[in-house]
This record gives sequence, structure tokens and C-alpha cells, in this order.
Amino acid sequence: MLGPVQTRSVSPVFVGRTEELNSLNEALSRAAAGEPQALLLGGEAGVGKTRLVEEFATAACRQGAVVALGGCVEIGADGLPFAPFSTALRALRRALPAEFAAAASGQEEELARLLPEMGEGLPARRTGRHDEESLARLFELTARLLERVAAERTVVVALEDLHWADASTRHLLAYLFRTLRTGRLVVLATYRADDIHRRHPLRPLLAELDRLRTVRRIELGRFTRDEVSRQIAGILATEPNPGQVDDIFERSDGNAFFVEELAVCATEGCAGLTDSLRDLLLVRVEGLPESTQRVARVVAEGGSTVEYRLLAAVSGLAEDDLIEALRAAVNANILSPAPDGDGYRFRHSLVREAVADDLLPGERSRLNRRYAEALEADPTLVPADERVMRLASYWYHAHDPSKALPAVLDASVTARRRHAYAEQLRLLERAMELWDTAPEDVRAALRPVDFTEVYPPCGCDPATAPLRYLDLMAEAAVAGRLGGERERALKITKRALHLLEDDGDPLRAAWFWVQRSHLVQGLARGDGWTELATAEELVRGLPPSEVHAEVLSNFANWSMVHCPGPEAVTAAERAVEYARMVGAREIEMNACLTNAGLAVESGDVEAGLAEMFEILRQTLDDGLSTVASRVYVNLPNALEAIGRSREAIPILEEGLAYARKFRLSDKEAWIWGNLAESLYSLGRWDQAADAAVRAERVGRSARPRGFHAANRAVLALARGELSEAARHLTAARGYFGSHDRAPQHDLPLSDLAIGVAAGEGRLLDARAALERVLDTGFPPGTQRYAWPLLLTAATMEADSLGLPVAEQNRAKILDRIREAARPLATNAPVWLAHERWLRAELLRAESADTPDHWSEAVTAFEPLERPYDLARVRHRLAQALLSAPGGAEQPDRDRATELLRLAHAAADHLGARPLADAVTLLAQRARLSLTAAQSPEPDDPVRSLGLTGRERDVLRLVALGRTNRQIAEELFISPKTASVHVSNILAKLAVSGRGEAAAVAHRLGLFPQRALHAPVTE
Repeated sequence: MLGPVQTRSVSPVFVGRTEELNSLNEALSRAAAGEPQALLLGGEAGVGKTRLVEEFATAACRQGAVVALGGCVEIGADGLPFAPFSTALRALRRALPAEFAAAASGQEEELARLLPEMGEGLPARRTGRHDEESLARLFELTARLLERVAAERTVVVALEDLHWADASTRHLLAYLFRTLRTGRLVVLATYRADDIHRRHPLRPLLAELDRLRTVRRIELGRFTRDEVSRQIAGILATEPNPGQVDDIFERSDGNAFFVEELAVCATEGCAGLTDSLRDLLLVRVEGLPESTQRVARVVAEGGSTVEYRLLAAVSGLAEDDLIEALRAAVNANILSPAPDGDGYRFRHSLVREAVADDLLPGERSRLNRRYAEALEADPTLVPADERVMRLASYWYHAHDPSKALPAVLDASVTARRRHAYAEQLRLLERAMELWDTAPEDVRAALRPVDFTEVYPPCGCDPATAPLRYLDLMAEAAVAGRLGGERERALKITKRALHLLEDDGDPLRAAWFWVQRSHLVQGLARGDGWTELATAEELVRGLPPSEVHAEVLSNFANWSMVHCPGPEAVTAAERAVEYARMVGAREIEMNACLTNAGLAVESGDVEAGLAEMFEILRQTLDDGLSTVASRVYVNLPNALEAIGRSREAIPILEEGLAYARKFRLSDKEAWIWGNLAESLYSLGRWDQAADAAVRAERVGRSARPRGFHAANRAVLALARGELSEAARHLTAARGYFGSHDRAPQHDLPLSDLAIGVAAGEGRLLDARAALERVLDTGFPPGTQRYAWPLLLTAATMEADSLGLPVAEQNRAKILDRIREAARPLATNAPVWLAHERWLRAELLRAESADTPDHWSEAVTAFEPLERPYDLARVRHRLAQALLSAPGGAEQPDRDRATELLRLAHAAADHLGARPLADAVTLLAQRARLSLTAAQSPEPDDPVRSLGLTGRERDVLRLVALGRTNRQIAEELFISPKTASVHVSNILAKLAVSGRGEAAAVAHRLGLFPQRALHAPVTE
């Protein structure tokens, strides 16, 4: 509208910053090579951050990169949720429409939280229940979107004024900096270093990002005298007087913006200039015509940028007068057109802040009222995605509670829909602040259903009852929990419960106690039991309700994890019943899942598993992603617990795809951890290690990371890496903490502690760790953790037999282990196998074991897919055979040789060095060879049939009746490879099936009876 304007205070010459610009260009080159770059650019106000970004953006565009700029928006000191990302993504969508559409395909509804226009034409958004994963889903989707858009084209995303960023923007930026791994992408964020005081919310983020090796931080310093001289020369288009340079350099102290202001003031002969920063910033504004100063004051209170039509409505000037006033402000370099051409902003935020600070209190509230009234009269004056938030800010700063309260509540709903929970909490806190000052009739007109998704029962229909202060507190508590502001949420629940002391509303109080339970667990202040027990006491005897069902469901789930037993089962069954009565489908499914898990742990395995499979089907059909993802964690975990690891693998892989689809990062981390556990059991240790690492990368909460560390410790201990095992054990303990000692985490860590201490020769420390567990006992349903722990302790006692330090209290410890094992369940094959193994180890610790005891253990493990455990008991059986009376006889030696070869092959394949070394040592002492049998002579009938060495091994196992899977396990090949070998053998023998091949082998005497049981060759 104003056409070209003069900008003489800005130097056309880019001064200095050579090193910083080189750093940015280097990052651009690395990004172009496929390595994403993350940079932070800091410096005091006016030092030249924006000019540097502009120069870099221009250079990047010349190299073919797409630059998307976004700035944090300040509206009356309130940052808009995700404002810089929304602006940058919008620019990216305009620049690369096809690439953006392809990258966002299928996720438009979720992305509409950042870009509302993407939701146009889509069905009405499903509300659903918000949970801790909601924000993570949005963050993960944004990261993957940027990676896909930047897959083929270099993209620069520059976010300015991070010091004004809202909490959601800060969290999203931190997530991007931590997780971006691919794409030709540069993410650059700028901030004012001098504004980051000790309590500034950006300060913790900067400290966190400093610890990331992938983030580079650049600090802009002030200009030297020579650079100031060159800057002035560019502004004045002539060489400045040295005295003038000295004066400006001294006054500005090298700050680029102050140099500009002083240079212009000096040439215009501004009078009355003082050393005051405020006066320096205001002196040229006060020299403008009164109408221009008036417009400047209006713009200063409107926010970072004010749209032209909104400015016209608020200023009250005729259009011609407004344009003239704007032209004068632009020519004086006070205002500048907005980048999108639809409004005006101060050329530098320091000037805006000085003008705004110069407003009188009454003047400020009056301007905010006029902004709010103009926006209410014509909502099209501002972009749709900013309207509600800006209206709330304007009415709040207009100090009109009757208008501000509904507006702030409307804004809180918008923030919740965008998963901007931190901003939702701030707005709800404002609503609570305004509550008492708002007129009664205004409060009476508000309805809970319009402003909250949390309805703690108050005995009324939320669609007709008025909104209560406690409703706001309930919504704020949930917003704080979901947004990571647990401390504030905890304080809100405390205040709410204090208000409810004389309220006589037990259901509402019970609901707040459940929230406190979640919060104290999340803050590691306790295990949450006291709070849940209080809630359960409050609802006892009350009629069924959604809150009652939720309390019972949480009670049952807590009990399943910490102390499973009859009370947990009863609570889960009642939770299911009550949830069905009141139609709370998600609570019902959660309680059903808990009940099914309890059934498996109590011994009703098949019924519990069948129920879990049915819950998975129903929750997938109903779109209950939170419950379905929990099934994907619990179901394979139950299968692993009863030794059916191979069945768990496909479910876990399916669960990973599901968790990624819905961006459930913590659930994905748990699934990766369960996958690592099952792969370890199956002897796929390298894959297990990779899965554990993936769990660490994905998980954001402490407990999944603790599970990952424990998995890594188990693997390291089995491989003889004691220092690594100890390091991971320490990390796991740190993640789980000491406030919530759940047996499913505590018992495996105690098992590891015993194993590490025993491995390091610290027998007394290991015994102390064992006694702490035995003093506490094993809760019902924890046999999956108890059997391995007792076995570790018994093995330690047997291995230390004969050591003087070990003899004291040995008998007592062995008796305690037997006593602890007596009530443990054995109704799953893997538990029964551990029971027989434990019995043999205890006898070995007393020098009373026999080959028969170990044969029982080997027989129990042979049908199970536990190659490491099988190798260990085979080693012990060989040891018993060689040590038994008559062990020197040839049949026992032959059997021991076979067992040791099998155990050594398994240990070598797994990388279990302690076991491999123990097997080797035993073979050396017994003068047994672990090498394969000699190759057959040339006239060997097997060779004459054209069979290779490997086919010879396969045929021997076929003759023994082994299946392809069993052959694969014994030869450490895949079932598919075994099938190929069998097919080749059938063709070479000219037979039609496995039975005929076995008959040929027997008829020709290809394998003598002893050879049939000999170890296979490589």
C-alpha cells in the first residue's frame, strides 16, 4: 500500500559476522549432504541476529534451498501456541505443495493442530480422551513431516525470538533437536541472550540443548570500532568523521541497532539526546507528527504484528490519515510492513517495548478493549488460527472480567485441541484468577461441557449445570499432568481437595485423589498407593459411576503391578461391571485387560491369554488406541512370562507399527524393551541388543529407559562384560528410583545385583542383596521373576563351594532359598524347568547332585526355545556325568562329550564367554575334544551318495525324526535353510519323503547307533 520506502538507517553493507556466517553456511552444506543440522543463535537485543539470519537465508536460497521463516509472536506478553512452527510450516507448504502434501498424507487431521487450514474439508475432528501420548504423537508427526519434506530438497527452518516462545513451542523444538536423524534439513532458532534471566523458562531448555552434541550454539558479540565505522559509512553513504565514529561507538558500545539509531539522530540533529536507553529509543518516535505517534502507540499494544484492517478499526483514523501516519512511521524506520504484506510491525522490538512501556495504565487497558471490541465486531480482521487466543489476551489486559472469563476459557479449549497443554494450563489459571471478579450471571451462563473434557461428578448433568470453580481446577490438573507441569498440577489438586473437605462430594474428591496418585508417581514422590487407597475408600458403597469405575480400574492395575492377589481381581471385576453400567468403554477395556493379566499370573493361563487377544481385537475395532497400545505391551509380556517367546515376537512387531502410527512413543519404548527380552530368550542376542538401544532412543519417560538399561545389563552379564553390566544396572536403578518399588522392576534388578556381585567375587554383597529380597518375599504372581533370581543365588552358592568365606551360613541360605521356592507356581513349562534346575543347583551346592537331577533339568528345557539356558544345564549334566562314580566309563564320556560340544557351540554362537570358557575348561580337564568328528574317508557311503558335509548332518537329524525347526536350532541355521537342505537330500537319494530318507540311511547303515547321537559337524 505504501510502496517503496526509504530505509536509510539500515546499512546496505553487511558488516562483520564472517565467522558466524561461515558456520551457518557450513551447516547448510552438511544438511545438503543428508545430515540434519540444529543451531541456536543467541545475542543481546539489537546485536544483529535478524540481519544475520536474513543474509544466511538469501545465500541459502541462491544455493537452491527452501527457507521457511517463523517467529514467536508476543501478544500482550502471551505467546501463541506453536506460532513459529505454524508460520514456518505454512511457508513450507506454499513453497513445496506437492512434497508437503505427500509427507502429510493420512495425517492431515493431526497436523491441523498446527495448521488449521489442513483440517478444512475433513470430517469433524474426533475428540477422544487426551493422554500423556497426545503431545508426543504431534511432536513425532512434525519431526517425520520435516524429514520427509527435506528428503530431496534442502530446507531451512528459521525460528526467531525464542525468548517469547510458549512452552509447547519450546518442547517441540527440544524434541526436534533430539530426534531429527535424516533429511536435508537445517533448524535454526534465535533468542535474546540478555533476556534470559535466571528464572526465564527458556534457560532450562538452553542448558538441555547444550548437552546435545548435535546442537551447535552461536553467540553474536558486539561490533568493534572498525566494524562500527563501516556500518556508519554504509548508513550515511559516505566516510564518517573519526570523532563522530568515536562518539557513536562509545555511546552504542558496539550494539548494531544502537549504532543505527545514533547515526540517524546525529545526521538529523535530534535535540535532547540523553544516555538513557529508553530515551534513545523514544527520541525519534517523539519527533514524528502526533497522528504517527498515536498509530505507533496503537501498534505497540496490539502485538508483534498488527493487521492493517484491525489497525484501522482500532485507531479510529480516516483511511487517508492512517496511511499518511503509517508512511511517516515507515519512512522514519520506526515501523515496517509485515513479511506477508498484511500488516505492520515495529522494525525492532526494542522500540516497540519502549513505546509500550511509555503508555499510561489506563491508556493500555483502553487500547486492549478497543482491540477486543473491534475483533468481536469483525472476526475476519485476524487469521482464524489466532483469533480466539488474541481475543482472550485483549480482554484479559483490558481488565474486564465479564468479557475476559469466557474469552480465556474459549482460548483454553483451543489450546487443548492443539495439544498445547502448557498454554491451556496458563489460560485456565487466568480463568481461576478471574473467577471471583466476574459477575455471577456471567458465571451462571457457562457450562462444563463447553469448556472442559473432565467431568468429576457433582450430581448434575454437565450439559445443564453451571460451570464450577472445581471444574476449572480439574481441567487444569489434567492439563498440567499432560503438559509436564506436574508440580503445578499437584498444587492444584491440593487446593481442590482442601476446598472439597466440607463440600460433601466424595466422587469429585476421589477423582482428584486419583490424579494425585498419577502425579506423585510421575514426580517420583511415592508409589501412589496412599492416594489410590483414599480414593477407593471414598467411593466404597456408592452407586456405580464413571469415577467409581476409574478408581477401581486404577486400584486393580496398581495392585497387579505391585502386589497382585485376590483384592486386585475383585477390584478389576467390579471396575468392569461399573464401567459397563455407565457406558465408560475405555475404562471397561482397561479393567478387562488388568483382569486378564491377573488371570495369567494366577495360573489360569489360557483363559487369560484368550481374553487379552479378544480385548486387542475389540480395542482395535473401536479405535481405543491408548488401550490397544497397552495390550501390545501386556499380551506379549504375558507370553514371555510363560516361556512362549516365539509367539510374542509377531505381536510385538505388530505393536511397534501400531505405536508408530499413533505416535505413542512411551508405549513404543516398552514394546521395544519387551522385544529385546523375548529375543534374548530365543538366543538372538545381537537383535536383542539392537532392540534395547531402540527402546532408549524412543522412550521419553524414566521407566521405559530403566527397562532398557536392565535389558542391556542382563545381556552384558551373560557375555561376561561385568563393568558394562554394573554400569547399566546403576543406570536402571536411577531411572526406576526408590519411591516406587514395583516387583516387576525391583526383582530383576535384585537378580542382576546378585549376578554382578557374584561375578566380581563379592559373595557377601551378593548374599546381602539376596537376603533383602527373601526378607520381603515374593508377591503372588511374580514367579517369572522369582525363579531366575533364586537360580542366580543357588548357582552362586554352588560355584563358591569350598571357599572359606562361603561356608559360613551356607546351609541357612540354601534352606531359605528352598523355602522361598516352595510356594512358587510351576504350571507353565518354563517355570517347571526352572524348578528342576534350581533343585539341581541347590544339590550341587551341597555336593549331592547326580546326573539324574541334571537329566531332568535338560529334559525340561529341551522342548523350550531357551538355547542359553539349555546350554547351561547341558554343561552341568556333562559335569555331573564326568564326576559321578563310573564317570570314566566310555558311555558317560561319550554322552558328556556330546553335551559339551552342544553347549560350547551354543555359547560360542551367542557370545556367552563365561559359559564357553567353563565348557572349554571342563573338556580340557576331562581330556575331551570339542572339535567335530573327522571327515569321512573317500569310500564313505555318505560321500558316495553325493551329499555335502552339511547335508550329512541334516540327514542324520532327519533319521532321528527331527523337524525342520529342530534341525535349524541344532545346526544354528534358519528353518528355511534347513528346508532347502532336506529338499536337496530327497532329490539326491531319489526318495519322496523324510521317512523314506530315514529308511535309506538306516538300511545302508550310514549312521551307526552311536553316531546318531554324536554332535554335528560344521
